Parts: sequence; structure tokens; C-alpha cells
Amino acid sequence: MAKFVRNFAEKAPGLVSAAVNYSKPLLATFWQYTKVELVPPTPAELLAAIQSAKKIIQSAKTGSFKHLTVKEAVLNGLVATEVWMWFYVGEIIGKHGIVGYDV
Repeated sequence: MAKFVRNFAEKAPGLVSAAVNYSKPLLATFWQYTKVELVPPTPAELLAAIQSAKKIIQSAKTGSFKHLTVKEAVLNGLVATEVWMWFYVGEIIGKHGIVGYDV
């Protein structure tokens, strides 16, 4: 056991420096994307989202959604499915488990 501890103590600084050298560029890329993607929405983006929601409601009222192309309809369906799944993921996280989850 003492030999294992001694070997580990000798190799630990090298392993730590290798891990740091490996992770530096990955963390730099992660931080770059984090600064761009995780910022709160600007007022201009909020106004654009409100206008988009109004457009969707108007489309539902007039029935103009029936004239979408297949590609647009599939993309809209995928976005709706993603929002739906994130709702369920949030519910599972809030419940602290999936066992016994009653939809």
C-alpha cells in the first residue's frame, strides 16, 4: 500500500499538469460560446419574440398555417416537440426523479 501511495504521489503532479494542458483550449472554447449564448435577451430580441408570437396567433386564427411547406411544418413540429420535452425535463428535475412520474 505504501508503494502505491508513493507512486501516486510521484505521478500526481505530472497527471495534473497534463489534465490542465489538455483542458485549457477546451475551456477557452466553452467560455467563448458561453459569453455569446447564455446572455439574457436584449429588449430588441424580446420585441421580436413578441411579434413572432403575435404572428403565430394570427396564423392560427386565419388558418394560413395550412399553406406551409412540408419542410416548414416539420421544422415547426420539431421546435414544438423540443419545447414540450424541455417542459417534461423541468418537471422531472423539479420532482427530483422520474420514478412514479404521472403525466
